[in-house]
Amino acid sequence: MEGAEVKVWRRAERERLIALRQGLPAAQRHNWSAQIDAALRGILAKRPGILGVYWPFRAEFDPRPLVDWAVAAGRTVALPVVIDKKGPLEYRAWRPGDKLVDGVWNIPIPEKRDIVTPALVLAPLVGFDEACYRLGYGGGYFDRTLAALSPRAFAIGVGFEVQRIATIYPQSFDIAMDLIITETGIRERSAGTARSIAG
Repeated sequence: MEGAEVKVWRRAERERLIALRQGLPAAQRHNWSAQIDAALRGILAKRPGILGVYWPFRAEFDPRPLVDWAVAAGRTVALPVVIDKKGPLEYRAWRPGDKLVDGVWNIPIPEKRDIVTPALVLAPLVGFDEACYRLGYGGGYFDRTLAALSPRAFAIGVGFEVQRIATIYPQSFDIAMDLIITETGIRERSAGTARSIAG
């Protein structure tokens, strides 16, 4: 599949996967999210550094309980901000209780511009494949951000197993996640296979 064809296919697949996720029963999403949260805590406990998260949107995994845990443990957490629609995201340090304002698509962003460089970044998944490539919303923000961050952040894609597809048809600008976490396990990019959450 070539570039223009991939773009059309991705648009349709994105719509299908978002509708699928939003159609899941809230209780099921909640249960799956608790499993993802537990896996993330295990990983983050072994990996220090500033954590880039995201504000949940359209029935994504909600990382806010994880943020509370990370901040209580003394970790700096940051939220992404769109500064330039063709450029990378800017990460701003944020703690629960700090003032938020509406950003692009009315997603809350920290009002205070305390710019930090995350060592680890959580990226929400619209879809993903076995090679740990992520299908996002189509803006290319996370790929541009990962390409721009120096040193490169450790990228963790988070989503639900129902969002797994055979391939996203990765293009030259797509950057694979280092890990993908769903309610069923953890996939590592190097292995391309899942290992148990308990592992």
